Amino acid sequence: MSFNPLKVRLGLTASAVALSLALAPAIAQQAEPAPENLQEQQVTPTQAQPSETPETTTVPGEAMTGEVPQAPDATTSQGEQVAATAGVMPQTFADIVEQVSPAVVNITTTAIVSRPVNQFPGFPQGSPFSDLFRDFGIPGPGGPGSPFEGGPQMQQRSNALGSGFVVSSEGLIVTNNHVIEGADEIEIEFYSGARLPATLVGTDPTTDIAVLKVEAENPLPFVSFGDSDEARVGDWVLALGNPLGQGFSATTGIVSAKSRALTGTYDDFIQTDAAINRGNSGGPLFNLQGEVIGVNTAILSPSGGSIGIGFSMASNVVSGVVDQLQEYGETRRGWLGVKIQDVSPDIAESLGLASEAGAMVTDVPPGPAADAGIQAGDVIAAFAGGEVEDTRDLVRRVAAAPVGEAVDVTVMRDGEPVTLQITLGRRELADADGTGQRPEGSGTQESSSQVLGMTLAPMTPELAARMQMPEGTSGLVVQDIDATSDASAKGLRTGDLIVEAGQQPVASVADLNARITEAREAGRQSVLVLIRREGEPRFVALSIEE
Repeated sequence: MSFNPLKVRLGLTASAVALSLALAPAIAQQAEPAPENLQEQQVTPTQAQPSETPETTTVPGEAMTGEVPQAPDATTSQGEQVAATAGVMPQTFADIVEQVSPAVVNITTTAIVSRPVNQFPGFPQGSPFSDLFRDFGIPGPGGPGSPFEGGPQMQQRSNALGSGFVVSSEGLIVTNNHVIEGADEIEIEFYSGARLPATLVGTDPTTDIAVLKVEAENPLPFVSFGDSDEARVGDWVLALGNPLGQGFSATTGIVSAKSRALTGTYDDFIQTDAAINRGNSGGPLFNLQGEVIGVNTAILSPSGGSIGIGFSMASNVVSGVVDQLQEYGETRRGWLGVKIQDVSPDIAESLGLASEAGAMVTDVPPGPAADAGIQAGDVIAAFAGGEVEDTRDLVRRVAAAPVGEAVDVTVMRDGEPVTLQITLGRRELADADGTGQRPEGSGTQESSSQVLGMTLAPMTPELAARMQMPEGTSGLVVQDIDATSDASAKGLRTGDLIVEAGQQPVASVADLNARITEAREAGRQSVLVLIRREGEPRFVALSIEE
């Protein structure tokens, strides 16, 4: 098991900012998947020397009994005992900590890893030599690119630490997926010092959530999920966990922001300034009612330590994942089968929409939406009776809907609402078989015309073959763009293929000019065009003001 800071360049000249999974390494470090939606990223592995599993400590002032804690009432959450005083700024957080701490656990994982036999001793993590190797991208002794790479290997036991919390008296425990990923053995330590082996119930790498199970003779103390949507920026929160393997620790702060997205499709993070460090991964973020409103997952830091920017996955996301993992051992998310983008103000104006709310459909591959009649250019305004705010909102609503359920979807088409009934598929199955992927290429063509600051050429069979596009592909290929044009400002570039304008197909420059004329006659300030770039569709509203 391991930990790696995920370095994300944010325009700093002297240093990079690290988005770090809050997992404390005891021996080895392992790279996390690079994010898809951050502009530039570099995953930099670091390693520490083998050592014994670290000893941990318990709540200050509490004696370590070594006994597994027992719930006074198998049906009552620990947090319910502090809810009566919620809403009042406490003089101390000690009462909340005392009530919920029996349900917070330390997690130790063990994995068998292979290392080169003839390697130099590794540098301690955080030492000048370790930092030198990392900062300059030089392979460490025995690592990739070293003289010993590919030589004889020896197996060693690797330990890593994280946090978690009990959510049922039967012993279900929630943590982060990256805490236990690749582990051969998982051990749970309670604040009393008692230890129990844990088995894996299920994981969801998409939200970085895992569910474990321990077997205890008596009902275990547990905590309950609160409603993360009810949390407000400025609310007090309490983070509990096992930072840097030091044992049970509590920190406080406030909700700094909500609905943060970092790397994932279903991200809904609560940002907090409560100190979160490596080893806090998987630990709970409590409100003053003693309810879990987040699972501590990552920090933003130039050093890997807390600077007051921590992220906890919202409980309203986590609770649904936990329920599915408990019931099925896997997630089963709804799938609509569309590609979407947000509605910008200029797109809303070009379509005559009253606001930018909703999610615009850019492509409809084979699937539930296509079967129901959804079309590219539709703006999804409502899903299952709820208004859609934007693409993130739609993605979460669809994912939370039961697979196989028929739902009403309202779209805006030609300025009018159209309601369709769609039977949802399953996201995991669609991802597995690659449904809806249509590879396309890009290219250029010599014969051209100037329109809206773009040099355009009609698609021909020869050009389609050169661009590796399906036979019969039509549209206008962008050959060149005036750097001062609105098209350039909106991000169009050479090689883009314009396939629609004004929500109608275009096969020639005359078609495009006709759509522009129609938009002007309708009093529009822009015309909506659909482009394809490397197989991905995107709507752009281009200014047609003369």
